[in-house]
Amino acid sequence: METQNLTVVKEFILMGITDRPELQAPLFGLFLVIYVSSVVGNLGMIVLTMMDSRLQTPMYFFLRHLAFTDLGYSTAVGPKMLVNFVVDQNTISYYFCAIQLAFFLVFIVSELFILSAMSYDRYVAICNPLLYPVIMSQRICQLLVAIPYLYSTFVSLLVTVKIFNLSFCGYNVVSHFYCDSVPLLSLLCSNTHEIEMIILILAGFDLISSLLIVLVSYLLILESIVKMNSAEGRHKAFSTCGSHLTVVIVFYGTLIFMYVRPGSSHSFDSDKVASIFYTLVIPMLNPLIYSLRNKDVKCALQRVWKKLHSLFS
Repeated sequence: METQNLTVVKEFILMGITDRPELQAPLFGLFLVIYVSSVVGNLGMIVLTMMDSRLQTPMYFFLRHLAFTDLGYSTAVGPKMLVNFVVDQNTISYYFCAIQLAFFLVFIVSELFILSAMSYDRYVAICNPLLYPVIMSQRICQLLVAIPYLYSTFVSLLVTVKIFNLSFCGYNVVSHFYCDSVPLLSLLCSNTHEIEMIILILAGFDLISSLLIVLVSYLLILESIVKMNSAEGRHKAFSTCGSHLTVVIVFYGTLIFMYVRPGSSHSFDSDKVASIFYTLVIPMLNPLIYSLRNKDVKCALQRVWKKLHSLFS
């Protein structure tokens, strides 16, 4: 074995989003605003759905966990990315790189299946309204979020442990702004066929199975809406699904653009733009979509605002 293959990598260098000095300050300001907005919006949604008695329904239970996963993976990536704009060389330790990858995978995989659970919830609410309280009981709702968290933890540990148990060649520059699995694979000296197959199979299963649940749910919802005689009923059903459908289209659309493309069309620049969108922009947009399009959330915000105003006035 060559000695260079025995080089111990103790830290990685993250290339960041751009190496153009004139863009560092404006991009730092832009992404700081995006990240802070994401944290405030998602934390606000979590607190609001916990505190307001009128939001103690399965729909808002899932929305709270969606906000939690958004907050989780944006925080796994965002702060370290912001550091890249204010230091000359953004390094990340070997172990912190593994931790970042693990947490990112836990939250991003969880989000896929929580979105699926939310689509199933909308299907039951519209297609079986009389049985809704029975089917979407508190225990079932807890199960529908516990399973994704447990499964995503298994996936995360499997992929992270597999990657970081292999040998790195000594070249430690990660062509990304965070420790993602694909850029890390290119730094390995060991045979990566097994881990590449594991990532491909898991990514394919996660994306296809979760998207299939969403598509089947919405096809059944659409069928039910078409059969409705009342225009008011159809409008109410569409408005019930509108926010979730918007979030699903944006999230899955970005992931499909990122992963379901021919290898020749991939470039680090386009992958970075897509990564920025789903790691930072989408977590900021989701609370806005649900608060702007949802009358219950807007009313809850008004009630909380009135309470705070009365306390401090």
